[in-house]
This record gives sequence, structure tokens and C-alpha cells, in this order.
Amino acid sequence: MALDILGILDAVTSHAMASGHFETVNGHEPERAPGYGLTAAVWVDRIDPVRSSGLGSTSARLIFNVRLYTPMVQEPADAIDPNLVTALDTLMRAYVGSFTLGGRVREVDVRGTHGIGLEARAGYLQQDGALLRVVTITLPTIVNDLWNEVP
Repeated sequence: MALDILGILDAVTSHAMASGHFETVNGHEPERAPGYGLTAAVWVDRIDPVRSSGLGSTSARLIFNVRLYTPMVQEPADAIDPNLVTALDTLMRAYVGSFTLGGRVREVDVRGTHGIGLEARAGYLQQDGALLRVVTITLPTIVNDLWNEVP
């Protein structure tokens, strides 16, 4: 079985696009600072085997970063975090509710059974001279029977 990276990436970005919160959703980590409003980007952070594999194949943990961006220079400044957290809440609900991303993965590893679980961390990012408020979601997914094992 081959990794359906395009299908899985599309499922993750589609959740963000369907939320209605974002001006743009990129399927890659942007090289330049996003423009105005809320923007999201999705990219693969890492992939590694998991211990729950079958006898003849190995399953994998595919971890995505889903980063939400907004400029720090905007008014009202007190709305920056509430807007980000509202978008974050929508995405977390979507990832937990679409536990298999439309059947493309075995599961979103919400509680971290195979390592790191679903989580979000807020912070700041300086890019192209702009200070951005960001929230990075760690989205771990488990893909069954990805690589065949040779006895």
C-alpha cells in the first residue's frame, strides 16, 4: 500500500477551509509572512513506524503541523487571541469528530496512544519583518499497513 499523502493532506486542509475562519489555507509551510486576517498552513512534520503493526506490514504515525497565523498589528488588539482560539476550537472539534479523516487514516491519535497526542501551542513568529501571533496544532494520524515487511 502506498501512502495517500495527497488525500490525507487534502482532508486536513479541507477541514480548515470548510471552517470559514481563514482567508487562505496553504498545503505547505509558507516562505513569506501571510497577509491580513487569519491564515492557515498545513505540512508534514514527521513520519515514523508505530508498534501496533500487523504481522506482515508496518503502520505509521504521520504527524502534521497545522499553523494558524494572524498579524500582531491590527485593531482591536484584544480580539487577536479570541479570534485565533475560536478558529482553533473549530479545527480541534473537526479533527476529533472526523476521527479517520474520511477513512484515509486509521485514526487521529487524539490521546497520544502512539506518542504525542493532538495538541495546540500558541506563540509568536517573526517573518519578513512582521510579527505574527500563531497557534500550531500538532495533528498525529495513524495510517494502517503502510509498508510491507519481508520475512
